[in-house]
Amino acid sequence: MSSSPCDILIHGGGPVGLACAAWCLQKFPDANLTLLDRNSVNDADLASADSRGIALSHGSKLLLDTINAWPKEHADIYRVHVSQKGRFGRALMTREELEQDALGHIIRYRDIHMTLRQSLRALQAQSPHFVWQHIGKEDEQVNIHAKCVVHAEGGLFKTQDWVESGRDYGQSALVGLVEVDSAIPHQAWERFTSEGPLAVLPSHYGSNILNLVWCGSPESSQQRLALSDADFLMALQNEFGSRIGRFLKIQDRRLYELGLNYRKEITKNNEVWIGNAAQTLHPVAGQGLNLGLRDAFLLSEKLAGLFSGNPKDHNPARIQATLESYAQSRKVDRSTTIGLTDFMARVFTSNLAPVVLARGLALTALQWLPPVKTALARQMMFGRR
Repeated sequence: MSSSPCDILIHGGGPVGLACAAWCLQKFPDANLTLLDRNSVNDADLASADSRGIALSHGSKLLLDTINAWPKEHADIYRVHVSQKGRFGRALMTREELEQDALGHIIRYRDIHMTLRQSLRALQAQSPHFVWQHIGKEDEQVNIHAKCVVHAEGGLFKTQDWVESGRDYGQSALVGLVEVDSAIPHQAWERFTSEGPLAVLPSHYGSNILNLVWCGSPESSQQRLALSDADFLMALQNEFGSRIGRFLKIQDRRLYELGLNYRKEITKNNEVWIGNAAQTLHPVAGQGLNLGLRDAFLLSEKLAGLFSGNPKDHNPARIQATLESYAQSRKVDRSTTIGLTDFMARVFTSNLAPVVLARGLALTALQWLPPVKTALARQMMFGRR
């Protein structure tokens, strides 16, 4: 399959690719931009797709609001309680401390996907040179000449066709929806167990129906997946404790393998990689999609600035310089987020006595040193420029 040449070619119709296209068109409606999307043109095919809850920071909400791409159905997080099972040390973060409307939000992945598609369609009506090409199956070849190529194909760890740097954590995440009898509205819980983080997060289904993310070894995660509902709830109660009462019901259990995969260089000549195509993170801090959206937003600023300017500047040297400038602008935020996520994923699964002690002291210090807690929370919410 071939198509007309374009200035900007975006590979990938997931949330990051859609957002990048939308921000480019919002900033420069006349952009000669083509989006290659392997998803069906029919929204109904996505309506029953991935329903897992995804954590979006308040910073991501502010970005998505600029293109009217904030889903109606979401759950707001006002407080985050962090603790470790059977050990001392706890921390509580609140929106009041940061003077923000919310610390974060939980949204179904498919709702983010669908809302961004609707946002892009609205922009498409005012964008005469935008082509949204649905290309179907993975093995279908598409040949388009483009001055600048954006890779936003994403994918989950171990399903990606590239491995450059990172690590396999030897963990799987079991996700699902749990019902409890006395949840605290708008509160998220992050509890570190001997096998990894266990998060219980709000959902838009109601105050007592929560999103579950339970990380553990692949073997124990597979065993938990196979348990009866009653046995699973008993095991979950034992790990989490009784802070939100009894766990009453579990549904929609699924497993995802976890690891870190990142590119050392995110640009090469006229190509650039963003979102999960540039880095795939452990979900411990809920930073993966947030980092990808910041990638898309800042790249769109660079590309819109370049291609809305003098056509004489649309040459390979200027395009490469623009992409290198983008990569430099993302360096601190990207390295900080990758490093912080990797550190948390490893340190909070260690059972070595010195590490356990240091972990408890760190959580205690976090609680009693407000400037440190505020700095960490702001990094999670807005990234670092």
